[in-house]
Amino acid sequence: MVKIVDTTLRDAHQSLLATRFRTEDMVPVLEKLDRAGFYSLEVWGGATFDVAIRYLGEDPWERLRTIRENVKKTKLQMLLRGQNLVGYRHYPDDVVSKFVELAYRNGIDVFRIFDALNDVRNLVVGIKKAKSVGAIVQGTICYTISPIHTVDYYVKFAEELVSLDVDMIAIKDMAGILDPNTAYTLVRELKQRFSIPVDVHTHSTSGMAVATYVKSAEAGADIIDTAISPLAFGTAQPGIQTVYFSLREDLRPQIDLKVINEISEYLEKVVNQKYSKLLTVKALMPDHSVLLHQIPGGMITNLIAQLRELKAEHRLKEVLEEVPRVREDLGWPPLVTPLSQIVGTQAVLNVLLGRYKVIAKEVMDYVAGYYGRPPGPINTEIRERVLKNVKEITTRPADLLEPELEKCAEEVKKMDVPLTEENVVTYCLFPDVAREFFREYFREYMKKIRELEIETMIGYSQ
Repeated sequence: MVKIVDTTLRDAHQSLLATRFRTEDMVPVLEKLDRAGFYSLEVWGGATFDVAIRYLGEDPWERLRTIRENVKKTKLQMLLRGQNLVGYRHYPDDVVSKFVELAYRNGIDVFRIFDALNDVRNLVVGIKKAKSVGAIVQGTICYTISPIHTVDYYVKFAEELVSLDVDMIAIKDMAGILDPNTAYTLVRELKQRFSIPVDVHTHSTSGMAVATYVKSAEAGADIIDTAISPLAFGTAQPGIQTVYFSLREDLRPQIDLKVINEISEYLEKVVNQKYSKLLTVKALMPDHSVLLHQIPGGMITNLIAQLRELKAEHRLKEVLEEVPRVREDLGWPPLVTPLSQIVGTQAVLNVLLGRYKVIAKEVMDYVAGYYGRPPGPINTEIRERVLKNVKEITTRPADLLEPELEKCAEEVKKMDVPLTEENVVTYCLFPDVAREFFREYFREYMKKIRELEIETMIGYSQ
């Protein structure tokens, strides 16, 4: 029988509600989620950290601690972008190590660690640190479709992951393009070659996800990722109830459907009351065109926002057609953060200004190797243009970065906030956003501290 990673409190609402689901609305169902029988709950990482401090005014560390206090038995899981952590650039090794240490200390049991380019060099520090603190590590394959991304390619990459002593292999299909037959072949190959569990993660974007999970389970997948309706299907993961009854009886997970239905009823109520405007028909409807452009739902949202800002939303179709061409020019990178944003931005520039009349700085850095090793050869003309202006590197990008933790700590000391390791790391990750977040979030907290200090001083003086 397969086990289930429930994504409701991370990827599901990131995909359907722009990551806006608040901690206060998670708390009422945490105890039930803990009783439902899931292998783990994915509750942190991805965009949740950034959105919490940028838009929700919530401390992501506090969210994690709150969930951990209420979930006693079930493992908690997070998505970690390798050397990018939960941000959009490479961070120095000291920041990566400290982040992983603190995430584990605050409640994370399972780290799903991936690199957007499947460049194992960008995974080593995160994986080794997570292993050293005692966490379970999923070494992750970013799945995409291209002339170079074959089953053999993925098996060879899995060999690199296994050599790092990961506990599981995860297949991360962020766009929902993993078809059932390829899933069966890939999972079977991985299970035959390696003796560790395989977890399959996909999205319902194309409408194939349930069939993909059924074939994955039949091929020997140990774990699959699902969500709970109404935060399921569409650009999120398929709903657990549907997947459960789609599986062969001997493969069905040991879960409590009664408890899951109670969670579903609660979610329906709170989504209708607070989040219905975010839950769009477009996000819920299957989109077969994703099989052509391979663009994840979140990336399409970003493209629409960029075009709207430029008063060019009517040119979205052209941009979607341009994305695969840019991707080919850049050596077929998987469309996952931060590469999805980089490819998307260049596609917008190409449509609005002419093909490569302007090359985005991030594209130039990518071509020069500052994000890692591209999967395939880059268009020769583009490469030559870029390397006239940017020095190419062949080393691991993070090898060029100076340690940052001490510098960040010095900056946090200057602010009117508690000097905790978590606050220092938050500042390292998003300094500008963190500065504003700290100012608002800790205003009342520090006011009470100062009042307490004054009362204490008065007491001593008497």
